[in-house]
This record gives sequence, C-alpha cells and structure tokens, in this order.
Amino acid sequence: MSIQNTNNQEAVLSFSSLTSSELREESPTEPIKQVFDPKVIPGNPAIWVGIFSELTEFGLFFVIYFLARAHYPEQFTNGPLQLHTMAGTINTLVLISSSYFVIKGIFALRNGRPNAAVRWLWMTVAAGMIYLIIKYWEYQWNLSNGIEVTTNNFFAVYYYTTFNHMLHVGWGSGGIIWAITQIKAGNYTAENHSGLIAAACYWHMIDLAWIVIFPLLYVLR
Repeated sequence: MSIQNTNNQEAVLSFSSLTSSELREESPTEPIKQVFDPKVIPGNPAIWVGIFSELTEFGLFFVIYFLARAHYPEQFTNGPLQLHTMAGTINTLVLISSSYFVIKGIFALRNGRPNAAVRWLWMTVAAGMIYLIIKYWEYQWNLSNGIEVTTNNFFAVYYYTTFNHMLHVGWGSGGIIWAITQIKAGNYTAENHSGLIAAACYWHMIDLAWIVIFPLLYVLR
C-alpha cells in the first residue's frame, strides 16, 4: 500500500509539472510594455543640438516681440483684434492632438505593434497638413482684409514668427514621414527606434513654440 501511494504521488507530481509546462507554452505572450528611462536622454545628441538651436531662434523672436511691444503698444494692443482668432485656436488644438498621436505611435511600436504605430504617425502627419492648410487659408484671409507684412510693426512680427513656425511644421512632418518609412522597412523595432524618438522630440518642440506664440499674437491685448 505504501509503495502504491508513493507511485500515485509521483504520477500526480509529474502530471502537474507537465500541465504547468504546457500551459506556459500555450499561453499567449503578453507584450512587454517598455517605460521611458528618466536616466537616458531621449533621441540623440544631434537632435538636441538642433532643438536648442531652434529654441534659441524662437527665443529671439519673443525678445523682439516684447521690445517692439514696448515701443509700439497701441499697434500690439489692436493687432490681435484684427487676426482670425478662431483659425489660431483650431491650429492650437490640431497641434496638441498631433503630440498625442505621436506618443501613441511610440508606445504602439514599443509594444510590438508596428502597424498601429504607423497609423498613429500618419495621423500626426495629417494633423501637420491640416495645420499648414489652415495657416495658408489664414494668410489669404489676412491679405483679403488688407493685413500685410508692411501694415505695421505688429504684423511684421506676426508674419515673420508664424511663417518661420510654419516652415518648422513642414520639416517636422517630413521627419515623421521618414520615421514611418523606417518602421515599414523594419529598421525601427520595439527595441531600436531612437530615430523615431528624435523626430518626436523635434515635433514636441514645434508644439511648445506654438503654445507660446498663440497667446502672444492672438490673445494678449
């Protein structure tokens, strides 16, 4: 009887071990969610040189804005009242949404879903195109209402700053498209996509600049 009980126990243990092993093999592998490492600078050094250069450029624009505002307060008080505030507001919402899209794309790629990442990134590009279309329409609206670069100092600052920012949106959209091609080619994977991170950092810089530009030119009286 003792020998039989021992054999039964060994059989149960063997079956339990086999069942556990089979369950581990058959159970679907959950995607490993990678988190951002706060100790590692995102992107690469080259993109940060570019970002700080661009921020310096926009910083100079803002210095010029406040100097001009101090010398021509009436122009800078009345200027925003003549702009199409709704166009600026919509573009602000579009750019904020685009930053959300690019982050969703990064997390999709990190979770091993490249197709979803590509879809999110195309939404980012679409948002950039919508911004450019609205900005072009806004410029045409301005011209039809007699608002030109030479109208006064406020509009000179307005056109120079917003046109420069519009160029950056175009460059940033090109960077996102390039990242999409790298994902499709298999060069960017869940483990290796620093180029995408660099493009995303540049895109967020563009959004940050606009978040400052919008209230200065469209809201502040």
